Amino acid sequence: MMKKRTINEAILEVFKREGKPLPLKDVYEKIIEYDLYRFRAQNPKDIVRIQLRKHCAGLDFLSAKEKKYFVLNKDGTFWKYEKSKSDHILTKKDNITFDDLKERHNKYIYDFKKELLNQLKELTPVAFEVFAKELLKAYGFKKMEVTRISRDGGIDGFGELKIGLASMKVAFECKRWIKKAVGRPQVSQFRGDIQGTFQQGIYFTTSHFTKEAKDSSFQNGAVPIILIDGASIVDLMIEKRFGVVVEELLIFSNALDLVLPD
Repeated sequence: MMKKRTINEAILEVFKREGKPLPLKDVYEKIIEYDLYRFRAQNPKDIVRIQLRKHCAGLDFLSAKEKKYFVLNKDGTFWKYEKSKSDHILTKKDNITFDDLKERHNKYIYDFKKELLNQLKELTPVAFEVFAKELLKAYGFKKMEVTRISRDGGIDGFGELKIGLASMKVAFECKRWIKKAVGRPQVSQFRGDIQGTFQQGIYFTTSHFTKEAKDSSFQNGAVPIILIDGASIVDLMIEKRFGVVVEELLIFSNALDLVLPD
């Protein structure tokens, strides 16, 4: 007879038996394989995802739970959470001003963007190409495809962008680089590969572009190349809510003086 467990207990049991971090898909499949929990929901994998996120250290959104059981690794896998002595829990004794909240929020945004970019840098080159394709689709591009590595001719993917009644053929190139900057030679090579076939090129890199590369992106009579570096990729993700979940946090300011009589 199956032992009665909560979903969280079932997830922790999977980690115990497997002895290694797992992606969401594997966590769910192992729960089913080991018969650790009987789901009655229509989308059971979503239930596992929700529980992992709600009880995940570092994912502090509005519906997150105070009790943390899991941690999200940089490669997208989950693992059991072990609280360290350095962990700090905000208590009612902390005197937090509105300026403190703004300062903490700015730091949170900075750290969030930095962590997001670090995760992108850890993708495989092929995974980064697929990511770029999906990001462009979220931005309104149509018929996006990733080319086969053996046949790409320097082009990682292509698609269309509808402008008014016309459609523009667009190609994209991806460089999942850590520190090395993309220079003018790489941009010029990409332009040469798409000249005469595409009306626009988009160059993605998780690193950054040199000044010479930026200066060469737009030239008279040549295909324009849009340069999107790591910081810009993260900004696009936030703008389009692509791979990003937004949680609203209400902040109240005392305005009693506005309603009291003089």
